[in-house]
Amino acid sequence: MTTILVAAAHPDDETLGCGGTMLRHARTGNTVHVAFFADGETSRGGRAAKKVAGRRAQAAAACNILGAKSPHFFDFPDNRMDTVSMLDLAKAVEQVIATVKPAIIYTHHAHDLNVDHRLVHQAVMTACRPQPGSNVRAIYAFEVASSTGWAGPTLPQFSPARFVNIEQQWTAKRQALRYYADEMRTFPHVRSFEAIEALARYRGASVGLPMAEAFEVLRDVIAGD
Repeated sequence: MTTILVAAAHPDDETLGCGGTMLRHARTGNTVHVAFFADGETSRGGRAAKKVAGRRAQAAAACNILGAKSPHFFDFPDNRMDTVSMLDLAKAVEQVIATVKPAIIYTHHAHDLNVDHRLVHQAVMTACRPQPGSNVRAIYAFEVASSTGWAGPTLPQFSPARFVNIEQQWTAKRQALRYYADEMRTFPHVRSFEAIEALARYRGASVGLPMAEAFEVLRDVIAGD
């Protein structure tokens, strides 16, 4: 049995980025954990406390649909994680790694438009600097519609080399996304149900699969003799 950790900036990033893959892991007997670093709500103002509690409840329900354990929540400032030291962010990653001892980590693309995404990526890579005896053997970066593709052509683009068939998991992924209804938009917005499905079909068709989630390979260590 393998332990998986999804390190996501906000609740909904995990489902958008690797929800189908999470469920595949769970259905094959692996243990899936999710850590959220910011709440996705407080940067918008309004009734923050009520909205944060609601978003956390949505995240727990989505993770349950996708076969993950109850999520871990940190309280870093939403869309202001650049006001926090990288040391503090990396220590948070180290904390959850020490707790769940993952062999595989999924996290954000390094050059997403959203600043929190970029910093979670950097914190994961900092906390997972290669060390003898480390539990972490593989790190993969996922894409999040409305952030990964919007950073502009001056930055390195998402370049996946790993594709996971999610045809059998798509219905559950769509159901999980419904818990984040406030974060979804109407077509032709890139974060609409139709566009998310189109992306999965495009990623799949690019490698001869019906539907897929795509990942950059950041590390992939084969240990042993």
